[in-house]
Amino acid sequence: MTQPIRSVLVANRGEIALRVFRTCRRLGIETIALYTDLDVSAPHVKAADRAIRMSSYLDIDEVVAAAVEADADAVHPGYGFLSERAPFARALAQAGVRLVGPSADVMDAMGRKDAAREIAVAADVPVVPSYALTDDPETFAYPVLVKAAAGGGGKGMRVVTSAADFAEAAAAAAREAAKSFGDDTLLVEKYVESGRHLEVQILGDTHGNVIHLYERDCSTQRRHQKVLEEAPGPTIDADLRQRLTSAAVSLAKQVGYVNAGTVEFLLDNATGDFYFLEMNTRLQVEHPVTEAITGGFDLVEEQLRITAGEPLSIGSGELGIHGHAIEARVYAEDSFGGFLPQAGVATFVRWPRGDGIRVDAALRTGQEVSTAYDPMLGKVIAHGATREDARRRLIAALDQTDIAGLTTNTGFLRALLATDEFAEATIDTAWLDHHEVAAPEPDGARALAAYALAPDSAGDPDPWRADGWRSGAPAAATLVDLDQLIEVRRDSLDSRPARILGRGRDAGGHHLAVEVNGERHEGRVRDLGATVEVLHRGQRFIFERPDAFGDHAAAVSDGTLLAPMPGTVLAVHVVEGEAVASGQTLGVLEAMKMELALKAPYHGVVAAVGAAPGEQVKLGAMLFEVSES
Repeated sequence: MTQPIRSVLVANRGEIALRVFRTCRRLGIETIALYTDLDVSAPHVKAADRAIRMSSYLDIDEVVAAAVEADADAVHPGYGFLSERAPFARALAQAGVRLVGPSADVMDAMGRKDAAREIAVAADVPVVPSYALTDDPETFAYPVLVKAAAGGGGKGMRVVTSAADFAEAAAAAAREAAKSFGDDTLLVEKYVESGRHLEVQILGDTHGNVIHLYERDCSTQRRHQKVLEEAPGPTIDADLRQRLTSAAVSLAKQVGYVNAGTVEFLLDNATGDFYFLEMNTRLQVEHPVTEAITGGFDLVEEQLRITAGEPLSIGSGELGIHGHAIEARVYAEDSFGGFLPQAGVATFVRWPRGDGIRVDAALRTGQEVSTAYDPMLGKVIAHGATREDARRRLIAALDQTDIAGLTTNTGFLRALLATDEFAEATIDTAWLDHHEVAAPEPDGARALAAYALAPDSAGDPDPWRADGWRSGAPAAATLVDLDQLIEVRRDSLDSRPARILGRGRDAGGHHLAVEVNGERHEGRVRDLGATVEVLHRGQRFIFERPDAFGDHAAAVSDGTLLAPMPGTVLAVHVVEGEAVASGQTLGVLEAMKMELALKAPYHGVVAAVGAAPGEQVKLGAMLFEVSES
């Protein structure tokens, strides 16, 4: 029996709320948003037909009460927050509100890795060899992976390489699991040192139909957090695809799965074997790449159809694979500065457009990015006839992504996509943990700043001083009014170092293209007074004018540990006067779901402790000072 859906409340925020609203609007379904005080002016609030204030997105009773008050026919949970919480699903069912997702019983079964593992075995799906937590760590074949039995997203995971490190790693994983999922139960499994993370999108309806929509490859990840995702898998042949997708469908049928879900596998590069990892009982962040290669098939629309009691609109294999798609997750983080989360006001935002480009984002000009929520700002997706077409389109799209006012990982994503390893699909799940992606060179950004800000001389846009060169030997060329901003060596440049190709100005500052030594550089320049901000190839550069150095205080000593990001002090392990060893953890800081251990720079004595557990600290706050012994 079908029950039409007339209104949908999205129990989420940001880009996923906008994504669901987009489909609802096309289908003529009323949209209802939730918001907290921090999100009063957020884009998802403005986009909804109605909005309801909440104290927290995580309060089950409050969210269910809002759905009842709004007389919503269904609640879409998005991802994160309450999306895989069985108590939330049960509370909605008891209130007579439909959840766009599986039942609470299925969430219980598949939301826990230990229970899901047993179901996979029953469905004859291969699982990773494991150990009991009570076994003697000395008997394990290292490396092993300690991971939370509840939840996912890389939380509560630690790779352990020796028995000596096992107890500390298990304690850290349990602490993180308890905080993230309210459950510190752990599993211990063989750690596949070189593997590919593959996942299969499945759909199940209330009529017993279960289909797959092919696989995605999410191997490009850092510390179990996905960075780039693509579909189909670039290394998957027809035989492996058939075995993977069949295993995913078997598992879904075994558990009686209804709605959209994802079955995740790990492919061992050494053996060619694949193992079941977990099942995500929700829509995935990376679902747009599946939509792209299936001809624009709308997974959210299908979720709503299933929730209304309708059968699947397609059969297995009907859509086929059309081209290749790659998604890049844009985060507020300093990827070339330790991947630390960033916060601030996005003073200018421009997302890319073009053929084969899709953007799912909720960040707008003037919006404040805080540490209260996940640092993902949006997703840029490129689709092309081949993987190389998609890769090149995504690089070009990231070049056109301008976010000023705070640092993002866009430049890192662009540089990563340009590596030979990604182009050749040789990156495995551990590659980013052991390799550095080279930071963009600043020369192009300097040239852009030069042409944007230097005054014209007799109508000549060339910003280089005519008398800045000395003959006979390499000499420095300096900019008018920007003496220490741009400095390049004559022996590294052609006779004419650069020329302007085009320029303009809008709300985002100067936008121009220049050519340096035959290479085109395009970007945006914002004159901030004491500093100059340049957005070039996705990377944000900040240059200081010479007069900005006048009042700077002396640099702090190496023994002073400052907060590298705004956040919460989770723990303080030392007191003033305590002797510490080099590398010893003094305390732990958390921001945007990331923990950072603050360690002693050398052997010494703690001279000062600047914060207490639970205290909120600002960027640059003094946390510890160590005097060298």
